Amino acid sequence: MATPERRVKDKCVKVLRRLGAYYFFPAASPYGRRGIPDIIACYRGKFIGIECKAGRNKATKLQVIELDKIETAGGASRIVDDETDWDELEGWLRRVASEAKGQGDIPPELASAYLDDGGFQ
Repeated sequence: MATPERRVKDKCVKVLRRLGAYYFFPAASPYGRRGIPDIIACYRGKFIGIECKAGRNKATKLQVIELDKIETAGGASRIVDDETDWDELEGWLRRVASEAKGQGDIPPELASAYLDDGGFQ
């Protein structure tokens, strides 16, 4: 029998599949990063992290930090739960993708930080 969170993930995947988005479930391991979203997706060139919750469960502080890092890097993130309006999620994904069109430049604050670390040289 599927857990409540699994049912939320399944509903989210239905939306992603309907849109033709690429997605996967990152595997947790001792060598992996903690707090990463349950679903990593790419839709029309936009990187997306989705954290799934069910019942009274809320995202942990570490999960929120990881979602914020995705946003800071130019991606989009969202927390969904068993009360999510799945049609609204689809609309959000479409908006996120349409806003991404023509954008590929790294934000100046990230580019300068990356160059300071020796990247892009």
